Amino acid sequence: MATVWPERRVGLLEEAVGALREWQDDAAPMQLHPGDLGWFWRFGAEATAAAVRTWRRDGRILAVGLLDGPRLLRLTIAPDARQDVELARRLLADVTDPERGVLPAGKADIEVPSGALVRDLLAEHGWHEGEAWTPLRRQLTEPVPVPGVRIEVIGPEQAGARAAVHRAAFDGSAFTGEHWHRMAAGSPYADARCLVAYDERGEAVAGVTAWSAGAGRPGLLEPMGVHRGHRGRGFGRAITVAAASALRELGASSALVATPSADTGAVATYRSAGFRQLPDVRDRSTA
Repeated sequence: MATVWPERRVGLLEEAVGALREWQDDAAPMQLHPGDLGWFWRFGAEATAAAVRTWRRDGRILAVGLLDGPRLLRLTIAPDARQDVELARRLLADVTDPERGVLPAGKADIEVPSGALVRDLLAEHGWHEGEAWTPLRRQLTEPVPVPGVRIEVIGPEQAGARAAVHRAAFDGSAFTGEHWHRMAAGSPYADARCLVAYDERGEAVAGVTAWSAGAGRPGLLEPMGVHRGHRGRGFGRAITVAAASALRELGASSALVATPSADTGAVATYRSAGFRQLPDVRDRSTA
């Protein structure tokens, strides 16, 4: 088993993106998606590479982790390696030893797909259930209804508008047009679309980025937000329907999204857009 290390070279980062694409499957549990790396890419390629961890055997990537914040590791594993004992033990050792450079000392959280052996090992070593998340999925075999509001696909010239509606949707967000340009320069964005919804007065009221992992694979919505001054008018449903339609045009088999289970309004919005609520999943936490 190769020593874990940050994928600081962008070329190696592309290998991680490729592995994540291959692992996406409608039958798989909710897991780290190429779009998650794509959204992180707003900080730049080098920062994204420094936040990614991979585990390899004989040159093949078996697991990919994204340090999505200083104390949250979002981890997924190759489908045929989720019950691999050697890999699970190595993952456990690496995430519990701060000197190995995966997680810092102290409180930490790990997102691990259901059915992975390392999830059980973490529980045996005192990692309890953390925050609950609700995954939702919409199959894209049938055409998606029209959203009912004006939707625009955002290009470089509209990056500022996309950033502004995002900041108006998420408290504390510092997303800028420059962040959008960095994100759009990343390889995951080649199969992505940014959409903005406008009201009858031409004001930007909601935004979303839809990420495809390739034809026949599930796509991801990350992030979706409604301007805080325009909530309760159906714009969340409309932009979500539009994102599903964009993913269908890109060849995605389904559209996925996950939201904190405590955010019942978001869950209701996705369900109103035709997404089926799946069983809640929980991070593993040391807190």
